[in-house]
Order: sequence, then structure tokens, then C-alpha cells
Amino acid sequence: MELPEQHELALDHAWHLAREYLGGLEQRRVAVSAHPEPIAPEGIGLNAAFAYLRDHVAPYLSASPGPRYLGFVTGGATPEALAADWVTSAWNQNVSNKVGSIAADVESCTVAAYADIFGLHPAMHGQFVSGATAANLVSMATARHWAERTHGALPTVFAGAAHSSILKAMAITGIGRHRHVAVATQPRRTAVDVVALRAALTAHEGPSIVVASAGEVNTGDFDDLVALADVCAEAGAWLHVDGAFGLFAAFDDALKPMTAGIERADSVTVDLHKWLNVPYDSALAYTRWPELQREVFAATSAYLGDDPDPLHYTPENSRRFRALPAWMVLAVQGRAGIGRWVADNCRQARLLARGVESLGMDVLHDVSLNIVAFAPKGADAAERDAFLARLNATGVVFMTPTVLHQRAAVRAAFSNWSTTDADVDQILQAIAECIGGTTETAP
Repeated sequence: MELPEQHELALDHAWHLAREYLGGLEQRRVAVSAHPEPIAPEGIGLNAAFAYLRDHVAPYLSASPGPRYLGFVTGGATPEALAADWVTSAWNQNVSNKVGSIAADVESCTVAAYADIFGLHPAMHGQFVSGATAANLVSMATARHWAERTHGALPTVFAGAAHSSILKAMAITGIGRHRHVAVATQPRRTAVDVVALRAALTAHEGPSIVVASAGEVNTGDFDDLVALADVCAEAGAWLHVDGAFGLFAAFDDALKPMTAGIERADSVTVDLHKWLNVPYDSALAYTRWPELQREVFAATSAYLGDDPDPLHYTPENSRRFRALPAWMVLAVQGRAGIGRWVADNCRQARLLARGVESLGMDVLHDVSLNIVAFAPKGADAAERDAFLARLNATGVVFMTPTVLHQRAAVRAAFSNWSTTDADVDQILQAIAECIGGTTETAP
């Protein structure tokens, strides 16, 4: 079967541009500090447009899909996930309804497969969304509706260390950021103090949402989900678990006990473009009460009908076939394969922690998952910033700043399937060269 000439030419350009980028990924500077101003696109034609991308855009891209990008929690894209994402664009299915295509059913099958591995309650209903922020938004909107239906009032949100996207979702849904109550955390941890949470809920009148962290963003720490579920049951509170990256602990048998209690959640967020290593953008929003979720997001009209279609459960009416890369990774790698790189990343985080301690730095928490927050001894924020600027300027690695236990720190998050122990050695060498002075910038 012959491909139309226009498709053939465009895809050939795309293949060569992607091949050049991926082929040089490990040698590329992990982050760039400056780039030229891009031109506005205006009818220059296919060949010239791709030439511009090759010469004036590609050289200034980060190596965020590569093994030493440790900023935020940024996964790469496994070969099978990338291939499936290309096919997703070629097939160009709008997974808004179940009419005329198998795509929505493949999505439902994929959602159920991951729910089973995560250990969610069988009643959990899931949908693909663009990321953890959108998934938290879906959950907060559904919980807000629950509060108004059952209590006739807006809820108050209690959390030990809520991600910023929770507050954003509270603002968007009309709950309001001011209705967030920060509960004390355990000493030298970011996990909530259960006694303090119980006291706060007991003193509160009105509906409550408790946000639990299954992988807190600064340290990877887990709240005690079993204890929090007990407290929520006593108080009649909604339990939302933000498991954006940490819930992938369920893929590794040694880590899975950390997720105990997840089956008692009312809503759960999981971000797939993080530790699953599928391309942006991809996440799952699970809620145990789909009928409430549908009351919030239903988009019925004469031309849409009223079938149980995906468009009735998320903010988007139209969306791409996001499920296909996630289906493909599980099909190719299986639970064991994904679990291997989850376990490797956690072990690499511990290697980095031991290494920076041997260099005289402070690791500011127990490394229980894939994140390491560390600080040069005695460094204030300005000294931390100077050190981090030197480190990122090497081009060997990219990390981000944070603050933990009132100390300015550097944060490294391991979430890439291709990271090796040799990468950790390379990173530690770069750190050693940056301590206390300048270092040469990589070419």
C-alpha cells in the first residue's frame, strides 16, 4: 500500500529529525541556559520548516527524555511508548465517545489493568486526562460536588504536604485556596501526623476532604494510607490520594507495602508521563463515585447523546488516544519489566544519597523512594543557588532547587527507564567538581 506523497515526505522529515535527536541524547547537554528568539511560522513550506527546526530549535532542546535529567519528576519515553504515540497521532482517534471506534474500549481496558496493579477498589472508575494537575482537578471537582450534595456546603481540605496542583484545583473548582488547612507532619518527614489530622477533623464542622500523599514531591514520602483511611471513616471525610508518581511503587514487590490502604480511597491521581515513561501528556483520574463525577462533567446535548462515554467524566470533550502508549508499555514490559526500572531508580537514588554524603553534603531525609533532597553543609539559599548553577552548567545533569525542613536544598528525582548506575557515577563526579568553586562548562 502506497503512502500519499505528502505524508511520505513529512514523515520522512520527522523520522530523521527524531532519529538525530534520540541518537545524540546521552551526549547532549542535559539543559540549556540560553537560546535564540524563535521566528513566527508563516508559510515557508515543509522543507524550510523542518530545516529551521533542525538548525534553530533542536540544538536548544533539553535532554529531558535522557538518563541524567533529574529535575521535577520527568520520565522519558520507552521505545515502545514513543512508537505507540506516533501511531496515536497517525490514527488520530477522538476518544470522546464509543461510537464507530474501538479506541474508547481499549482505553477502558487499559484503565482497568492499571487499577488492578495499583490495588484500587473494584468500584474505581478511571479516565485518561492530561496530567496530575488535571487528575487532581477532576477529583477535587467530584469531591466538591459530594460535599454540596451530602452537606450543602463547600468542603475544607486537610493535608500534611499537599502538592501545589491541589491548591490550584481548589481555586479552579471554587472551593478556594483559603479552605486548605496545612496539618502538622511527622518530625523530619513530610508524612502527615495522624494524631494532628484526627484532632483537626474532630474540631472541624462541615464536610472535609483529606489529601494523602503517595509519594510526596520533595522526598517521595508516603502518608500512612491505612491510618488516614481509618481517620476519614471516623470523620466521614473524603479521602483523596495523590499518587502522581509514587503509586508506581505498586509495580515492585519490595515497595508495594507502601501503597497499603489505597483500596479505601475515594479518588486517586496517577501521572503516567512520569514513572511509566510514556510521552507527555498522560495521567489517570480515578474516582469511586462515578455517578457524582458524571453529574459534574456531563456534556449532554442533542448531537452528543447520553451514552456512558468518556466525555461525560472529565473537563475535555475531545481528546487524543492517550491510552495507547500506556497500553503498549504494559503489553511489552509487563508488570515485572516496569517494576525493574522502578526498583532501579530507587536504588540509584540511594546511591546518589550515599555519594553526596561521602562528599560532605547533607541528605535531608530518609531516601525511601526515588527522590533525594540534599544540601551543601551550612549553605544558605544564595550559596545553594550558586552551587546548583555550577552543577547544571556542566551539561552533565539537571536538578532543581527546593526548601526542606527550613533548609535551602537541591532536589534530584530519578524516574527515567534508561538511567544506569554509570550515570550516577557521572553525576557524582560532576557534583564533586562543583563543590566550593567553579567548574568547566561542558561543550
